[in-house]
Amino acid sequence: MILAIFEIPSKKLNISNDILFFYGWWQFSVCLFAFVALMAIWYHIGRRQGDFGQVWLALSVLCWSISGALEVYYAQRVLVDSFMLDGWRSILSLFNSLFILLALPWFRYLPKPVEHIIKSKYWIYIIGLPFLFSLLPTFSKMLSGKTLSLISELDVYYAFLTLGFLGFVLWESFAKRRLKLLAWLSTVTVIITLIAQLYKLTDASINLTLFSAIFKTALIMLFFALALSWVKELAENVIPDAKDFHLKFMKIKSANGKYQHLVTLIGLPGGERKVNLTPAGYELFLKFAVRKKESGNNWLEIKPKNFDLARSYDINDYNEIKRLLIALLDGVFGKENWTRDHHLNPLKASLFEMSEKRERKIRLAVPPENISLPSRT
Repeated sequence: MILAIFEIPSKKLNISNDILFFYGWWQFSVCLFAFVALMAIWYHIGRRQGDFGQVWLALSVLCWSISGALEVYYAQRVLVDSFMLDGWRSILSLFNSLFILLALPWFRYLPKPVEHIIKSKYWIYIIGLPFLFSLLPTFSKMLSGKTLSLISELDVYYAFLTLGFLGFVLWESFAKRRLKLLAWLSTVTVIITLIAQLYKLTDASINLTLFSAIFKTALIMLFFALALSWVKELAENVIPDAKDFHLKFMKIKSANGKYQHLVTLIGLPGGERKVNLTPAGYELFLKFAVRKKESGNNWLEIKPKNFDLARSYDINDYNEIKRLLIALLDGVFGKENWTRDHHLNPLKASLFEMSEKRERKIRLAVPPENISLPSRT
């Protein structure tokens, strides 16, 4: 009877250690491979773009790998020091969350409600101070073996902050790239991760291990999907040089008697794109094309602030050109699925050129032979 009493805890400990050992090796090897793969993608592509967001995401995955190695180490010990193991888990979880939050300012698409927060100069303080506030009590817990109940799981509370921002940013990143299924999958993954964090406040260690394996795998796959969507965007959204652009103008009368003012842009990756412009935008773009195609003086003059009442000008103000560019980008990439730095400014530089003498003159940069005007009726 006495022997049986001592055998039961020993058997439970062996089962727990076996699970810890298996899970530790899985987490160490899979996350290490994911870290190396993400860094390889960054080395070949992100490094040239000067984008370090993927580096921070890779480091967050590396924290999971190190945590897996610690699981293996403690699983091989007869008596597991739970305070030390839990402490290291919390520390690595905090660093994992910190690295994810450091990656967010590098994301190309950020939701408007939080964009000004993430892009602000105070972002490092917003995420850094809670990190330090959570890290110091965790060290104290490891050294003393005692902690107050309110601060026993500070890494969980910090994870809530991370998941809140990460959920919004992942949705925006996939949605703006027209990958709605991946956007919904990212939401499901964040919810599962949130449930796992809430479950961490309980004592059900086996179920927590299962949840941990699920959400870590899902998040790693999402990080790879995010990297590939970024590569896809770089490949598809390259604005070509003016000499590689071909423009076709046409007006088509629909069944209801109204006209569609279409411009076909050829030269963008993925094939030709037809854009339906407003009559005013179409006429302005056509004016550029006609002047380039048929006139020796192909400059269009923009009305200055102190304009001459006796003169007529081709363009009233710069906003007309900006509205035209925005309409073209909305038609090609979808409304607001583009950015100023990566799409608007390159398209403007490719399609138009300004007078070197700063005379408020502008003309189409596309060669005349690449322009197809509508047939005259």
